[in-house]
Amino acid sequence: MAKNCQSCGMPLSKDPQGGGTKADGSHSATYCSLCYDQGAFRHTGVSVDEFQAECVAALQRSGMPKFMAWMFTRGIPKLDRWRG
Repeated sequence: MAKNCQSCGMPLSKDPQGGGTKADGSHSATYCSLCYDQGAFRHTGVSVDEFQAECVAALQRSGMPKFMAWMFTRGIPKLDRWRG
C-alpha cells in the first residue's frame, strides 16, 4: 500500500474518507478521495504543472503559507499518476 496519494502526495492516513474509491466502490490504496472517485480521477484534462498550482492554491486557502505549500507539492511530478 502506498503511504501517500500517487496523484497529489497527501498522506493517505490524513484522508478523512480513507482513500479514493475504485469503480466497484472499494477503497483505493493508491489515491486519496480528493483525487480519485468511483474509479476515475477528479482533475482531468490538466497538466502536472496546472495540477500542482491548484494544490498549492488549495493549501494556501487552508491557511498554509505559499512557500510551505510549494514545498509540500514539489514532488507531484514524480508520483505514479504523472510519470511517463
